[in-house]
Amino acid sequence: MTPPSLAAAPTTARRQRGLAYRLLRQPRFVAGAVLVALFVGIALLAEVWTPWPVDGINMKARLLPASPAHWLGTDPLGRDIASLLMAGAASSLLAGAVSVTLGLLAGAFLGLLAAMRGGWLDEAIMRAADFSFAFPAILLATILAAASENGPGLDIAILAIALAMVPTFTRVTRASAGVIWQMEYIAAARAAGRTEWHIALRHVLPNLASPLIVQATLQFSIAILAESALSYLGLGVQPPAPSWGRMLSEAQSMIFTAPELAFYPGAAIVLAVMGLNLLGDGLRDALDPRLAPSRRRLTA
Repeated sequence: MTPPSLAAAPTTARRQRGLAYRLLRQPRFVAGAVLVALFVGIALLAEVWTPWPVDGINMKARLLPASPAHWLGTDPLGRDIASLLMAGAASSLLAGAVSVTLGLLAGAFLGLLAAMRGGWLDEAIMRAADFSFAFPAILLATILAAASENGPGLDIAILAIALAMVPTFTRVTRASAGVIWQMEYIAAARAAGRTEWHIALRHVLPNLASPLIVQATLQFSIAILAESALSYLGLGVQPPAPSWGRMLSEAQSMIFTAPELAFYPGAAIVLAVMGLNLLGDGLRDALDPRLAPSRRRLTA
């Protein structure tokens, strides 16, 4: 008789190949993956190299047009725009990755707890999540910046965005976990004497991976938008560190004389958000193929 572990290995391999095949057949996923990989590569490169120093102010070189020396020209302070965009990608992706991770961990824990305990605790957690939707990231960042001794900054922006995302992850986790807790194999695990937390972590949480991964990808794009908005308002990344949002804020006074100063960071935000949304849509279609036909009918 073939041991169960050896029998399960080919099945797992076939599932992985099937998932990879479905992903590669999703034009949205491929396009999104290319865009996201491009921005991640730029952000990593910016950590070790940029064409010019991002804080290199040179008033003699202000507002230069694009050239081999300055690929996208310079800003009113003589800083190289391409270098600022590269470093801004690192700030935006860092803020998005950390805030989504924190929001996912907290939201998944609360959602699992609500589904596992039920009763008044479930009701309290879900009503608190509903109440939290009244506090967007901008309001939370304002409150946190006012309460912080150091004022606004990237850490405050990340915390505010993460707190704003917790209710979304909580609701997604609670909705999916509530269905899984009714399955027969959960009842079998209870009959075998497993504790509730063992069941939640060993049996329930792995089955939540697909919806949580898709939701995290989509929330990543929202986090980049939120970080850009906070930096635009002066509540995010502080000078001299570069940020796409602050580049937009600094360019608004010259929108008619040098519109390219606003176009470049705006285009970077649009492409990054579009790439993450395409990636999330492709993952959703691949992980739940039943959604693909209806999605194609809607876009036809």
